[in-house]
Order: sequence, then structure tokens, then C-alpha cells
Amino acid sequence: MHVKTRGARIYVNESGSGEPALLFLHYYGGSSRTWDGVIRDLDSQYRSIAMDHRGWGESDAPEQGYTLGDLANDVQDVIETLNLDRYVIVGHSMSGKVAQLFASGQPSGLQGLILVSPSPPSPMNFSPEQRAEMARIYDTRESISWALDNVLTAKSLTPELYEQVIVDSLRGAPQAKAAWPLGGMVEDITADVLSINVPVLVIAGELDQVDPPATLQSELLPRIAGARMQVLPGTGHLSPLENPNEVAAATHEFMQELRT
Repeated sequence: MHVKTRGARIYVNESGSGEPALLFLHYYGGSSRTWDGVIRDLDSQYRSIAMDHRGWGESDAPEQGYTLGDLANDVQDVIETLNLDRYVIVGHSMSGKVAQLFASGQPSGLQGLILVSPSPPSPMNFSPEQRAEMARIYDTRESISWALDNVLTAKSLTPELYEQVIVDSLRGAPQAKAAWPLGGMVEDITADVLSINVPVLVIAGELDQVDPPATLQSELLPRIAGARMQVLPGTGHLSPLENPNEVAAATHEFMQELRT
């Protein structure tokens, strides 16, 4: 189904039932189906909602409106439209930063955050030339394959998941592909995240080359009160695809803690 937000029609895929609900946000280059394995492993124990950010998957791709704030506003609009009274946001990579900004506003009903290989709240240390190159990384099958094999993963994906990543990445709108490396990646929200007041679990991949545990330890954990980190052995940046069962297990444990 699609949800009309203040700037686009956002695709959401919903399954299961119960509270708090889980709202899954995908990485730069992914889509709602990035979370299929994790949601399947949770076995409908929770109301699980996965959404496509604007410009990705089945969502609309307006010409403008791709800042972290715009994406966070879409999240808020989806929550209100679906009448989520109590919910946990699960944000991966780019969406981990979106989730941090969203949570910093202390929205009603938010029970916790699960940040999976999240981009930290501080600007990422890349030159303008490097960021311009990143903005082109999803332009061809060859460049996406190179990124998958050399940067994004530490474990081999099944042929089906490998193709899914390529298709999702190619499908992104040009304006969405440019917005993160040329804008959101260097946006500084360190002052904002100091106001996050819910439990936070950070799930990191031991072999993540994009947002490694050491970076999260120094740039994220000290800025969010009470945040704790769990490291998945032998896992790279795309843990929802590389290691969905472990991401699901960590999510389930976190949800059970919220219920006690």
C-alpha cells in the first residue's frame, strides 16, 4: 500500500500484529524488501512495517525534498497515517541517521531505536571528490557489483539477494542517489541526538567497512545516553541481508526487554 505524506506517496509493506510495532527503514541503495529476511525470521511476532524512502523502491520520486529532515517527516507521516501508538524504529546505515534525527524530536509513541550499521550523527570524513564518486556508484551493474564485492559485504549473498541489491540500487531516482553522499552524509546532527530519550541498541558488523564498530564507538555511542552496541562476528555493512537471523534475534531480544 501507499501512504500520502506531505511530499510524496510512500510505499509500505505490513505484516504481523502487536505492540510496539516495528518500523523498518532501509539503507542508501536498498528498499523495503531489504528487511524481508529479518521480518520473516521474526515470524509475525510483531507488527512489522517496512517502507521505501522517497526515490527508492515503489515510492514516489519528487524532484526535491531529500534532506534528512524530509525523510524524517515521511517517517512521521507514515506513523500518523497507520495510527502507530507505540513503535520502535529500526534504521539501517543512512536510515540510522534519519532515525536518530527523528528520535531527537522526542515523538509521541516512540519506545526505542535499533540502529543497524548506522551512519553516525557527525559528518562522515570524505572529500568532495570522494562523495561525488559515491553519488555515481549505483549507476551501473558493474559499479554496484564492485561495491558489493569490495565494500558493502563480508559474507557472500545468495544469487537472488545479490540480484535484488543490484535491481534496487539501479532503480533509485537520480536525485535520491545524489542526495545522501552530497548532503545527508555530511550533515551534522550531533547537537540534535543529545535529546534522544529512549533505549537504543546499535547493531554493528564486525567487518563493516562503511560504519565500522570503532567509528560507532567513538562517534555515536558517547552522544546518545544509554546506547549499547552488539557486534555481529564476520559480518559487513549489509547485515540485514548477510546475517538476517542474527539481526532478527537481536531485535527480538531488544523488544522483549522493552516489554519487561
